[in-house]
Amino acid sequence: MRRPTLEAVAARAGVSRATVSRVVNGRLTVTPQIREAVLRAVDELGYVPNSAARSLVTQRTGSIALVVSEPPTRVFSEDPMFATVIRSASLELEAADRQVVLMLAGSTKSHARIERYIAGGHVDGVMLISMHGADPLPAAITRMGVPVVSYGRPAVPVPLPYVDNDNVGGAEKAVRHLLERGRRRIATIAGPQDMIGGQDRLTGYRDALRACDRRSIVAVGDFTRESGAVAMRHLLEDDPALDAVFVANDLMAIGALQTLRQAGRRVPDDVAVVGFDDIEAARYTEPPLTTIRHPIVEQAVAMVRLLLGLFEGGPAAPVILPTELIIRESA
Repeated sequence: MRRPTLEAVAARAGVSRATVSRVVNGRLTVTPQIREAVLRAVDELGYVPNSAARSLVTQRTGSIALVVSEPPTRVFSEDPMFATVIRSASLELEAADRQVVLMLAGSTKSHARIERYIAGGHVDGVMLISMHGADPLPAAITRMGVPVVSYGRPAVPVPLPYVDNDNVGGAEKAVRHLLERGRRRIATIAGPQDMIGGQDRLTGYRDALRACDRRSIVAVGDFTRESGAVAMRHLLEDDPALDAVFVANDLMAIGALQTLRQAGRRVPDDVAVVGFDDIEAARYTEPPLTTIRHPIVEQAVAMVRLLLGLFEGGPAAPVILPTELIIRESA
């Protein structure tokens, strides 16, 4: 069968070819009655717009780059954050009739490739995830004039719209909860300090302790389960009397629980543990993990909506989502 043409749709709807073009390209200068007639003809004939021709008219590709500044081994690991963000953003973009192009920026070579791809006009906008301190992409993309938003506050001084959660406030909630339970020697396993999430959660921990004149006890991990286990061993060696630990994400907290169990420390009797993120696995640890709920799905959806709003001249103001303390048996 021959592919239905724009002319065939125009003849069926009883309008001009130009009118059909305006309707299928989303222009608003058509009356509702004519728009309905054209869309009915499109449906009856099974007309599918030619994407290349449509891009020439609209100056848009219908594609959005989702750039994750991590190597494949990290993105496709046990950390559910990446899968949740990618899935949630993809579903929101699909609802807006946009296509996702997933790009991994885990090396200098991949950064250069991604910059060339974006500069070539292959995408209408960019969403950045998991940026580290010296990441050159935010500044490079901003210079190109391509609409771009970040999942999380960027670590570089670039005027970049972003969506984040209240990392500082969430960490303060965690520490205050431990203090209210009578814990006195509260340590933390911080996240990587070249990432804003790691920095802000450490700031919240320190602010909460400073408010009650208690000293900080800090080890640093990299948001993986293994690093949490190693950091917990170091904390126990440095301060065997600690009675609580705030961990900057749930995966590291799961590793910390394993180390505590191996060391013969009962949770929460000897050491209380609070994580951050509220991933699904937090409900099934032994004991179930008290944690700060990071609204991952909502943050991904808000990121997409912020980017789509930029296409229409909407505001570029940052969006900060609240966190919530989820109390379970570990604290």
